[in-house]
Amino acid sequence: MKKGITNSSAALPVLAADLGTSPTISNLSVAMYMLAMSIFPLWWSSFSELLGRRTVYLISTALFIVSALVCALSSSAAMLVVFRVLTGGASASVQTVGAGTISDIWPSHQRGTAFGAFYLGPLLGPMISPIVGGLLSQRFGWRSTMYFLAGYGALLWLMLLLLLPETLPRPPADSSPALRDEDRSRRSARLAKNMLIDPLGVILILRFPPVLLTVLVAALAFGALFIVNVTIQQAFSAPPYVFSQRTVGLLYLPTGLGYFVAALLGGRWIDHIMARRARKARRYDEKGRLVYLPEDRMGENMWLANVIYPLGLLLFGWSISFGLYWLVPSTGGFLFGLASMMVFATSTTMLTEFVRKRSSTGVAVNNFVRNILSCVGTIVAAPWLDAIGPGYVFTAVALFCFVAGLGGIWVLGRNAGQWRRQMDEALNDGP
Repeated sequence: MKKGITNSSAALPVLAADLGTSPTISNLSVAMYMLAMSIFPLWWSSFSELLGRRTVYLISTALFIVSALVCALSSSAAMLVVFRVLTGGASASVQTVGAGTISDIWPSHQRGTAFGAFYLGPLLGPMISPIVGGLLSQRFGWRSTMYFLAGYGALLWLMLLLLLPETLPRPPADSSPALRDEDRSRRSARLAKNMLIDPLGVILILRFPPVLLTVLVAALAFGALFIVNVTIQQAFSAPPYVFSQRTVGLLYLPTGLGYFVAALLGGRWIDHIMARRARKARRYDEKGRLVYLPEDRMGENMWLANVIYPLGLLLFGWSISFGLYWLVPSTGGFLFGLASMMVFATSTTMLTEFVRKRSSTGVAVNNFVRNILSCVGTIVAAPWLDAIGPGYVFTAVALFCFVAGLGGIWVLGRNAGQWRRQMDEALNDGP
């Protein structure tokens, strides 16, 4: 359902003209979508731990379908923005609860490969949906993109209903005598508190340095992604390129191709690095099996990725600034996609393992921070590009990501073991 972001992004110029609003306001519909994706996972994560993964998938997908249909019928920009918030909030369940599903099924030493395959889904959206959105909006208008999303959601809902079993392990059934009415009332009140109020406490997990640094390293790359997306739409539809909406949609492909390659190969590399570091440290349990730690995943893969993706941003921004042939900025986009995907996959896998007993919680916090940065990036990108141009914008973004990303990895690498033990004690989350 992440297709909902870039599918509508490709139609933004047509949408702005039809609703009589400015490109900045139409970008707000994407920004609010991202903001909803940062907040709603706090509840989806909690709901999934209480109600089960499958139930949350079915409820959130139904909400996505209804909201997308109302978006298609919107008569004003304000109405569209409100229901884009609901659409984004509904789609937000997939990555958070999906990460929990992966952790339910795969053991630690295979999880990097599993997350690589898992990320093919959400990252195929930026590769495919701009093409679909561009074609639909050019031929049938922007509302057709929303009808398409509703139909796509309906297909997913049926597949979830018919094909997906529950993966969350359930505690043994209570063999004690039936609870008295008073006990049941207390239990219901506690359940309501856990579902409605406690999710806000998920944010407090950011007080632990391993979680905070891992989230920030990933969030920087994710925020840069949405500045790239806005730039593709804005720069390639203006001189000297002046491409059609369909062609602009195709120019999202190189970045998506980078994601695809990294998702196929990067997960195995992450698992290989983790196993190698565990063997080097000679960590074995009583049965002779390797003992893996979350920080084992963070080796040369993260150092290289946090060097390459800022270089890709520089190439992307300055080649557009000088009006170079479209293949040059597309090469920068490919390098950015390839390296940033390594950051996303490694960080997400580490977060599920830093908070072992609540795997979806770490991912919910990750989504909260990174989608807020993406929201900010989407809002400021267009006026920022107009003010100083893509070359200087991406120089600033690349420099900040380079320094903060490498600094975060260095600090985390030196202190992760000590911090993780302190966090396990505080959360009572030991083995």
